[in-house]
Amino acid sequence: MGTSFFTKVFGTKQEKDLRGLYPVIQRVNAEESWAKSLSNEQFPIQTADFKAQVANGSSLESLLPKAFALAREAAFRVLGERHYDVQIMGATVLHQGNILEMKTGEGKTLTCVPAAYLNALEGKGVHIITVNDYLASRDSSWMGPVFEFLGLSVGVILSNMDNESRRISYNADITYGTNNEFGFDYLRDNMKWSYAEKIQPKHHYCIIDEIDSILIDEARTPLIISGQSEDDSAQVMGAQKIASSLVECEKNPETGDYYEPDPLARFDKKAEAFDDRGDYRLDEKQKKVSFTNQGMNHMEELLQKNHTITGSLYEDENFEYVHYVTQAVKALKLYANDVDYVVAEGQVQIVDEFTGRILHGRRYSDGLHQAIEAKEKIKILGQNKTLATITFQNFFRMYEKISGMTGTADTEAPEFLKIYNLDVVVIPTNKPVIRKDNADLVYYNEQFKYEAICKEIERVHKTGQPILVGTISIEKSEMLSVLLRKMGIKHEVLNAKNHAREALIIEEAGAKGAVTIATNMAGRGTDIKLGGSLEARAHRICGTEATPAEMVEATKQAYPAWKKDYEEVKQLGGLYIMGTERHESRRIDNQLRGRAGRQGDPGTSRFYVSLDDSLMRLFANDNIKSMLGKIGMQDGEPIEHRMLSNAIEKAQKRVEDRNFEIRKHLLDYDDVLNEQRNFMYSERDAILTDEHLLQRVMKACHEISDAIVDSAFTASKEDNEPGVKILEEIEAQFHLTVPPLAADATKDEYKAHLITCIDKEVNDKVELTGEKPFNDFLRFNYLRQIDIRWQDHLTALEDLRDAVGLRSYAQKNPLVEYKVEGFEIFTQMLEDIKAFMANTLVRVQITHSDDQYARKASSHRTVETHNAKGAFSSNGGAAQGRGQQSGETSPVTVRRTTPKVGRNDPCPCGSGKKYKNCHGRNA
Repeated sequence: MGTSFFTKVFGTKQEKDLRGLYPVIQRVNAEESWAKSLSNEQFPIQTADFKAQVANGSSLESLLPKAFALAREAAFRVLGERHYDVQIMGATVLHQGNILEMKTGEGKTLTCVPAAYLNALEGKGVHIITVNDYLASRDSSWMGPVFEFLGLSVGVILSNMDNESRRISYNADITYGTNNEFGFDYLRDNMKWSYAEKIQPKHHYCIIDEIDSILIDEARTPLIISGQSEDDSAQVMGAQKIASSLVECEKNPETGDYYEPDPLARFDKKAEAFDDRGDYRLDEKQKKVSFTNQGMNHMEELLQKNHTITGSLYEDENFEYVHYVTQAVKALKLYANDVDYVVAEGQVQIVDEFTGRILHGRRYSDGLHQAIEAKEKIKILGQNKTLATITFQNFFRMYEKISGMTGTADTEAPEFLKIYNLDVVVIPTNKPVIRKDNADLVYYNEQFKYEAICKEIERVHKTGQPILVGTISIEKSEMLSVLLRKMGIKHEVLNAKNHAREALIIEEAGAKGAVTIATNMAGRGTDIKLGGSLEARAHRICGTEATPAEMVEATKQAYPAWKKDYEEVKQLGGLYIMGTERHESRRIDNQLRGRAGRQGDPGTSRFYVSLDDSLMRLFANDNIKSMLGKIGMQDGEPIEHRMLSNAIEKAQKRVEDRNFEIRKHLLDYDDVLNEQRNFMYSERDAILTDEHLLQRVMKACHEISDAIVDSAFTASKEDNEPGVKILEEIEAQFHLTVPPLAADATKDEYKAHLITCIDKEVNDKVELTGEKPFNDFLRFNYLRQIDIRWQDHLTALEDLRDAVGLRSYAQKNPLVEYKVEGFEIFTQMLEDIKAFMANTLVRVQITHSDDQYARKASSHRTVETHNAKGAFSSNGGAAQGRGQQSGETSPVTVRRTTPKVGRNDPCPCGSGKKYKNCHGRNA
């Protein structure tokens, strides 16, 4: 009653949001006559004037009415489409940095134009993010002429573009592209070896189309750039050979759950040991495999029998097979072809569970992809090593202002507010929605459900009403396609296997008599128009290569027949949406429903559910099926009941809550990495642009020598010989022989003496090469060390994240443990890089060759190769070099003058330890 009272007094959130937007519409409409009075040539002039006002301190809010009116008029003159008032409201929401919820078919692509135009006036670039290359290309070519009419430049980022084309697109005022390409370009930029090669400017303002798909659905999978790691195909094949011989634990036929030990048996000494009745248990919700004690023994026995291992499974060299076998069983039992992935062109290609599209270039991590390749008997590609990674959450939070638009965001409003601090504003439709959403029909099993679906398709198809059937997997869509072919019903199938025809199939899905089966309609981006596509009809008359004038003529020709079909389909009730299964996310179901009833058109929707569906089986109440079976639901008749509707909704909420926790968990851990990543990337940028790297590295040398002196004088209270210890440490650290000082020399005298000796040693080398070549040499080594050690650091953090989970058994918070140890590992990495560069600077030997100079004097090229003992390279001193123009400086060669030391050889410092455990630790 309290809620009702406050709602009556203050109104709903949507009503309050709209009250704040109405004055904006009035101000924009008041400027419409001014915009109409301008000639075409005045539009870019007016844009230049707006830019000057912003540069002189005017706020965007003060320019909003005129800018929006100008953008609306430009769209009308170029496209013949004038923004509705609700679209101007939507553009205001986007400009304010909020999320716009606008129903499918209401024109979100056009809505974002005024917001993008206004924010582009600041001259810092606007990024418009879409979910695939097709939409990025379509939207940029569709809306691009409007922006160009206004005097702005437009670019697009596509997956097949080269670096220079991307740079040009990023330098445009408005840049279209996909979330993946923007994210990968950011990571690639921070792997470049020259600042001039970087292409992505700073992150100012972005508009994210289908923002729920990008920031919610895809947030569970981070972007990863990886490189080839060690070849472990033999281990993968060895595990795959035994996976099918392992047996899943038995389940109780009544409950469907695994047998569990009696909890009271542990108090009874005479009780028999519990038999797991199998080798492993599956967790379908989490997609995990856990082995029993019997399973571990059986695994060891099978691996030995196949001569894959010798000795115990628990020996160091064999224990990794537990991981390989786990992934093999997971691939065999929990990942299915045509559901989670498809095999095409000799490769395993992942299918996006939310959009039904293939995720090109993506691979499952942690060896799972290799296990699936072995299962499908195709070539096993080596495991990848992570080179750079970022989550979409942290990438998009780098923007100064984020906004987004979708047809379904309100159900995820709390998450958007908590993670991104974004408010969801629901904008009403231009025309009332008259679609009829029927209650779900629930069947006892899948067989009854699909029989009913086929009968309903047959009935409706005879009337000529178009039907869109939504499935949640390729497997289900193809199974339904087979059933319809047997019935002689002509239809189209849209899934990851034929996504190339996506736009054509969707455009024609509203034609009279059309039957379309589509896997996950989320984020398709193409409207389904009743009667089919008028543009497609025009293209059939004049061809796809027709001129604009020919298209206009063909459109006029096609219009009467299209209008007739449109009216007929409208009379039949519009598009009929049939959902074959409830998705685990309510948003995906809403997106499917939203394909019908666009712009006031009629439509119908209904979902068909069975108690065998994965959502009901995994997340609904376990007793529902047995209870409904007992009351006689096994005869194929459906049931509609509030209890079942509530059960379905509760199951979906349960999954949504679980997925939110997964995303929050991922973000909590990535936030730790994000701070370190931002620091490393800023350091990397500083090194790319620093023309005085020599001073930076010299400072590191001084800090190390000062630390050696401090340590020696602290220890000298016992042995009273700090001078001897200092000289030994300097010799071991830098391979530098320093003349001793008097026995009574103070700490400060030793520090000054070491700095003088180090500076002289370095300055002598710089005189031989020149400061610029030496700086380039240091930059090359600095960047290489950062990249190599950062990659190793990412691997170390992955291992740490796996390990800290077990510490919860010791009543410790895994996240806190991860933060503390992750910081320690990161700090040690920075110290190692600093020590490496200091050692490289002092140890490197410069030699001058007259013969070489005589041969190459005309080319003035320098080849810098650092291969000194103690260079701490990961392979024990492999050469690293590159050619560099050196101006008028004589060519020099930097080379090793002392014997190479193997990682397992005694360390030259005389400690008695192996080199890899002593001074080779920095390698």
